[in-house]
Amino acid sequence: MPTDFRDGKTFPRRGRDEAGGAMWLLRVFDKARAAANGTIHDYIYPCPMDQGVLSRWGIDSTRFEQAIRAHPDDESILAWLQATVSPERIRAANQWLREEKQENLDRQDREEVGTT
Repeated sequence: MPTDFRDGKTFPRRGRDEAGGAMWLLRVFDKARAAANGTIHDYIYPCPMDQGVLSRWGIDSTRFEQAIRAHPDDESILAWLQATVSPERIRAANQWLREEKQENLDRQDREEVGTT
């Protein structure tokens, strides 16, 4: 679980990677923890895409930040999300990412992973 991006070679996990069927969760989890630790470097949390996903989940960044403090690992933050956010809202966020933010996802892959 990367949380220190100051070296310019370590990145948040990919936005299109799913955890329990939820795209973006692992990426926003990494970024929020890095922001809380002061190790986010030149990333932005919450960026417009973070905000777009969180709003489609029906939560705001303050609530998510409270959740990451209480749920410090992938399994527990996923369990929190699944208990807090309906499957319909998770699907709506995924659809928004796939349909409206595909170009952003592709750019992230090129810049951070070296793939398309």
